Amino acid sequence: MRHFEAGQQPEAGVLHGIRVLDFGRYVAGPYCATVLADFGADVIRIERRGGGEDRAIVPVTPEGEGAIFLQINRNKRSVTLDPRHPDGSVLLRRLVAGADVVVANLPVPSLAAMGLDYPSLKALRADIILANVSSFGPDGPWAGRGGFDSIGQAMCGAAFLSGQPGRPMRTPITWVDHAAGLHAAIGVMIALFARQQAGEGQEVQASLLGSALAFGATWLIEEAITGIGRQATGNRSFVNGPTDMFETMDGWIVTQVVGDALFGRWVSVIEEPQWLGDSRFATDELRGINGALLSARMARWCRTRTSRAVLDALGQAGIPAGPILSPAEANAHPQVHALGLTENVPCPGLEAGAPLMRFPVAMHANPDNIRRAPPTPGQHNEEILGELGYSAADIIRLAESGAI
Repeated sequence: MRHFEAGQQPEAGVLHGIRVLDFGRYVAGPYCATVLADFGADVIRIERRGGGEDRAIVPVTPEGEGAIFLQINRNKRSVTLDPRHPDGSVLLRRLVAGADVVVANLPVPSLAAMGLDYPSLKALRADIILANVSSFGPDGPWAGRGGFDSIGQAMCGAAFLSGQPGRPMRTPITWVDHAAGLHAAIGVMIALFARQQAGEGQEVQASLLGSALAFGATWLIEEAITGIGRQATGNRSFVNGPTDMFETMDGWIVTQVVGDALFGRWVSVIEEPQWLGDSRFATDELRGINGALLSARMARWCRTRTSRAVLDALGQAGIPAGPILSPAEANAHPQVHALGLTENVPCPGLEAGAPLMRFPVAMHANPDNIRRAPPTPGQHNEEILGELGYSAADIIRLAESGAI
């Protein structure tokens, strides 16, 4: 684990000089802005006075700030303002005029109501880029509806295909939110590159549903072409085997056996060599169809061994497998530590700081950096307003009037 040093200012980053206004809330929009911030963009989080409602999800600090907020608001500065206040509205327009990118995650009608739709932004800066991550996209009968990660999991087929038949199941890991944030960040970087070439901004529209569908496309394509009508099979794979979760003497492990070569090694490990010539297991597809038989045999083999013995035997045979880890065990796993993705960042009220996860892609020529701890509400009001030309007296007046 790396340790953040207060006041440290590592190399500026490849996006140095790009200013981003982050109007996002919860995960998708803020995560898009976080990716940009990690690589040097100056990201200003715009929130209401007192702080946004997404600060308190999964609270972990004495002040009640949440794990989600700490993770995806690093490297940002905070401005609190009331856009309905006349002076707050002026301030907002000045911020937009000096920004390269605006990030939001709102239904299109809400964007327009706040003056954050693309035509309104473009009137303030001609080459601005708007990245909006909505729930269902800009068009269609659901365009104006709100949503969260679970709705994306449900509507792309993932929840239906998880769990057991008749018992759909979601995961608490917000993969839809994060996928949408990543897609939006990629879109922003493409838009910045296009602006560098053509001098024009554009609108980047990502959605939770679109990102969920993109990640789940394998099963959607299969269904559209074959009409197979798959049903949930628990932890087993539809298309290979034994891919499943198995209980050992002291825990649980997961295997994923894909392809003839891995299957041949697996039957050798469990001492069932005759299965190499068994027509029920001749292909990945057949091994998926008959996966219950393979899983039952693997379950018997695992039940008399420790997790370490199982994983060592499978690892020596080159068969992909891993332990089922609790969050505490994941934090402590030596491979997690070896990746060096965790950086301990000081946060108010946390004596030991917060172990935040860095961007999980290593680029030695253009590394990510955690330069700033997650901000407290309005922490940078004076700093940012000073950059916009407001005097100390102006800032005091704005605070007293309720504009900031």
